[in-house]
Amino acid sequence: MTRAIVIEDLSFTYPDGTEALKGVGLCAAEGERLGLVGPNGAGKSTLLLHLNGLLRGTGRVEIGGVEVTDGNLDEVRSKVGLVFQDPDDQLFMPTVFDDMAFGPLNMDLAREEVERRVEDALREVDMLYATDRSSHHLSFGERKRVCIATVLSMGPKVLAFDEPTANLDPRHRRQTIELLRRLNLTTVVATHDLDAVLDLCTRVVLLDEGRVVVDGPTEEVLTDQPLLESHNLELPLSRQS
Repeated sequence: MTRAIVIEDLSFTYPDGTEALKGVGLCAAEGERLGLVGPNGAGKSTLLLHLNGLLRGTGRVEIGGVEVTDGNLDEVRSKVGLVFQDPDDQLFMPTVFDDMAFGPLNMDLAREEVERRVEDALREVDMLYATDRSSHHLSFGERKRVCIATVLSMGPKVLAFDEPTANLDPRHRRQTIELLRRLNLTTVVATHDLDAVLDLCTRVVLLDEGRVVVDGPTEEVLTDQPLLESHNLELPLSRQS
């Protein structure tokens, strides 16, 4: 098994003294889709931010065989596409094209290559029609898809999503899940949407209070009602009688 992500004994404390991660260890194989679940404050978002070095704790984080260090953050960030929960945290340029091109241009790619990547990524998320529009004139669901396209244009090896289905109506939620299922990349999904995890992920890591509680097959973990309830979670709607 080729490992796309390796995390060993990762701990992180915020400046206010909050211990967000406490000795976390996990790995993900190339092409695997891994769900991160847990109650609010479990450490899910903090863990995602360590995958591309936006946060740096103690322990070891390795992406595609490259350890995350101060000296190689550009290389690591070219390998990991991080999609935030709120599109407005990610989209800031005058047009969708400008947002899309920002990352590839900062990789010093030729203009022709940038344009090709932008077109390919927007086609992948069915948003080519929005190329010259302002992202702020798009619906929330459309902006979510553009955010996914912005990271796809970088050619990542790993995709990391923070609540990808949050605040979406049923149709856009379904479209987002179908899109993520199509992408043939190592994917980490941190979410409270356990039904989405059932649809997308073969494996689940349950975090609580900064620690890994259980790491196992999705169906097994997410149908264990006593386990979920002991960590302030409920069975997925599709598994409730």
